[in-house]
Amino acid sequence: MQWSENIIIADADYIDRVAFHLTVNFERMIGRRIPKADMAQWLVCMALDGGVRPVSHQQANDQQQIQVLLIHSKEQQGLENFKPADYTAELDGQAFQDKLGEFAISALPVEDMVSRDDFFLDILGTVCQQEGVKRVMVVPNAEEGTLYDDIRETLHRLDEKTEDKRITVFTMEPRQGGNFRQELLGYSLMSALGIKAEEIR
Repeated sequence: MQWSENIIIADADYIDRVAFHLTVNFERMIGRRIPKADMAQWLVCMALDGGVRPVSHQQANDQQQIQVLLIHSKEQQGLENFKPADYTAELDGQAFQDKLGEFAISALPVEDMVSRDDFFLDILGTVCQQEGVKRVMVVPNAEEGTLYDDIRETLHRLDEKTEDKRITVFTMEPRQGGNFRQELLGYSLMSALGIKAEEIR
C-alpha cells in the first residue's frame, strides 16, 4: 500500500455506536430529529482537528491526500448511524474531494485469526513507521479494555520514528497523555450530525 502524508485510522464500530448515543441524547435535549451523521463532514472535521490545512495556491496542482482506514467487524456490512454506510458498495475504494484535498477510504474488516485491538495496533504501528507520513489521526475504542494504554505504549516504543509526525488521538473524554496530541471526538461527530452549538446552550 502506498501511504499518504495524512492518515485517519478509526474503529468504525465504535464511532457508529457513539453516533447512536449522541443522536438519542441530543434528540431528547433539543427536541428534534437528528439525521444520520454525514461521513464526509465527519472526516473533514477530523482532518482539521488533526492539523490538516488546505494547500496553498502554489501547491494546488499537487492535490493533498488524506487516507482513511475504517476498521470494522467482519460481520458488519455497514454503519447504522452514518451516510454513506455500506462498506462494500459505498465506502471501500471510494474517494471524495474537499477544500483540504482528496479523501480516499478503505474499509478493513477484522479477520478471525486476530483480535480487533491487535489489528488496530498493527495498522497504527505500520503507519507510524512510514517516512512519508506526517499526520496520523487515531480513533480507538478507548472506553473498553486496554487499547488506549496499548496505543500509548506502542507510540512510546516508536518514539524515534514518530518524532517528526503529528499524531492525534481522539477520545470522548480527556485521558492520561502520551507522546501525542489529544482531541475530543464529540465535536466532530456533533458537526457531522448537524447539531449546532446554539442548540445546546
